[in-house]
Amino acid sequence: MDESGLSLTLAKEQAQAWKEVRLHKTTWLRSEILQRVIQELLVDYYVKSQDRNLTSEDKKFHETLEQRLLVTELTQLLGPSQEREVPPLLGLEKVDLLELMPPSEDFVWMRARLLLEVEEQLKKKCFTLLCYHNPSSDSDSETLKAAKVWNLAEVLVGEKQQCQDARSQQKEQMVLLEKKSATYSQVLLRCLALLQRLLQEHRLKTQSELDRINAQYLEIKCSAMILKLRMEELKILSDTYTDEKVEVHRLIRDRLEGAIHLQEQDMEKSRQVLNTYEVLGEEFDRLVKEYTQLKQATENKRWALQEFSKACR
Repeated sequence: MDESGLSLTLAKEQAQAWKEVRLHKTTWLRSEILQRVIQELLVDYYVKSQDRNLTSEDKKFHETLEQRLLVTELTQLLGPSQEREVPPLLGLEKVDLLELMPPSEDFVWMRARLLLEVEEQLKKKCFTLLCYHNPSSDSDSETLKAAKVWNLAEVLVGEKQQCQDARSQQKEQMVLLEKKSATYSQVLLRCLALLQRLLQEHRLKTQSELDRINAQYLEIKCSAMILKLRMEELKILSDTYTDEKVEVHRLIRDRLEGAIHLQEQDMEKSRQVLNTYEVLGEEFDRLVKEYTQLKQATENKRWALQEFSKACR
């Protein structure tokens, strides 16, 4: 058998196995639902027996049902007698338990009523499920509810399939999102590395250009400030010195300039005389000293003569 034929055989066997699993699951669910419904009936019976008095038929029904269930469960616990290797508990055999079964006519009557009770209980549960699934059905009649319940299984299967499909799509989207996130993260890292490199390469050039622009701005601002100060200075001068004050200052300046001119002429004459004296050299210095000494001696003799004259008087 080739590989394709083997795969086809395995697929068929797998499909058959899943079919049997679903069949056993359905059988188990039916028995489990029936068991739970009967247990709920018994619980309701216990609750009702505490709240109010039940009729003899209700008591008989629930007692027969409880006895039947108890004997059946104990019989199942004992199991087949031929398969046991140890003696049964308390020495009981299945025959001993079957003697505790309720009478057959009571069992037949109980089973007939049980079918109606189970049917009513299942109908209530189905209607409750229908109203939970579709709250607008709560006001419908029982006939319409029954019709909707008939199709409820298909609707739930379809919704379950939709949920499974949506979950599958969500998983696919999550996988795609994770891939895109990883890709975007790598792209962002590369972009960050590129930006860092650009900053490192062009930061100095950009900073120098920025510094130059800032320097030009400060220079222009400083020039504007100087011009503004000069304008304020001229404005103060214009407000301080009127035309009359300027005319008086002009006259004063002319007189001062005339006096300065005369002083300069006198200073020039003195400088010429001094230059003339400087031409004589050391001889001039000796004559000046001799003149100074003679003048001082003359002054001394004049003072002595005056003192002598005062003494003679």
